[in-house]
Amino acid sequence: MKTIVTQRNFTNVLPIAAILVASMGYFVDIYDLLLFSIVRLPSLKSLGLTGAQATESGIFLLNIQMAGLIIGGIFWGVLGDKKGRITVLFGSILLYSLANIANGFVHSVESYALFRFIAGFGLAGELGAGVTLVVELMPKDKRGYATTIIAGVGISGAVVAHFVAHYFDWRNAFFTGGALGLCLLLLRLSVAESGMFHEVKTSGQKRGDFFSLFSNTKQFFKYLNCILIGLPLWFGVGILITLSPEFGKVLGVKGQVNAGVAIACCYGGTVVGDVFSGLISQYLKSRVKVVYIFLSLTVIAIAAYLFLNDLTLFQFYSVCTFFEFSAGYWVLFLTIAAEQFGTNIRATVTTTVPNFVRGAVIPLSLLLQYLRKWFDFSLIYAGGMVAVFALTIAFLALSRTKETFSVDLNFREE
Repeated sequence: MKTIVTQRNFTNVLPIAAILVASMGYFVDIYDLLLFSIVRLPSLKSLGLTGAQATESGIFLLNIQMAGLIIGGIFWGVLGDKKGRITVLFGSILLYSLANIANGFVHSVESYALFRFIAGFGLAGELGAGVTLVVELMPKDKRGYATTIIAGVGISGAVVAHFVAHYFDWRNAFFTGGALGLCLLLLRLSVAESGMFHEVKTSGQKRGDFFSLFSNTKQFFKYLNCILIGLPLWFGVGILITLSPEFGKVLGVKGQVNAGVAIACCYGGTVVGDVFSGLISQYLKSRVKVVYIFLSLTVIAIAAYLFLNDLTLFQFYSVCTFFEFSAGYWVLFLTIAAEQFGTNIRATVTTTVPNFVRGAVIPLSLLLQYLRKWFDFSLIYAGGMVAVFALTIAFLALSRTKETFSVDLNFREE
């Protein structure tokens, strides 16, 4: 049940500062989130782990980080609807920046895991709060341009993470990410809170009730579909690209695959893909149609990644780039989630959805390991089966998702 609120002019506040902070916050968010994947092997090697031991510890640390994202997503989402989008935006930036710096001092897997959990918890809040704030400040027919800017600037953080990790020690790479995040706190005073949030706050209506998403069957499935659309994205990043050195060996790639280069290539592709998907969405005046297009491209890209053998390093990295171009609908799918729900629950949805998608790497990676261990599948065929599972669910969820382009966001859920 939705309550339509009398329209006010919320666009009189220039959202430029909000777009800037959300973009740069997402830049540091992606930098930190993917930095671990880039420095996974060298950092674990410096802690005395190699081979299968390093792979198992790497998956463990990745899952710990993703667990932090899931828990943090709920915490920051509820806080965003209760206390405001700006509180979450800068609170999360502060927490993950400090955790990043702490990561540079670790000397054991246990301390590494602790700070990856804290970093994941902090990272959970920034993107959802930033997108929620920006879409509520922008005119309804221009929201896609703003989120495209956030995507284009933000995702380039992975490319920068690669170059920083390449030229500096892994500890210094973590220190750099922390310093970048702390610098963003200087912009706090220039960002205005959403007018829509101010109105719902003064109304006295209950806000940020996470469990209300499960109390109504229709609302629950709408929420679930928002999450499931994004599964192929983080199956690719969290498994195919993070484990690209292991996949490269099995596929007979001619040369040693570097996870950092693979991540830089794939996120270079994501920058282009996210910009294209955002602009095409504005041109077609549709979010759902564009996600269909990019999901179809993702099918082709995953098939190419898993079943093309004996590639050169250049060819393999090109496939990684194409995969992430095709999966370049991350911020677009997050915009869909933000537009589906009312102002009193919007931050909760927009913050939890991407983190549940990221956290889905945990069951997907466990499924991959289960198929390999108990059915004796090769890495390639186990990866293929998990990919089919993720893609099938995503297409089914998208078919049940309502078009939200130019929807008036000035309403509340009851």
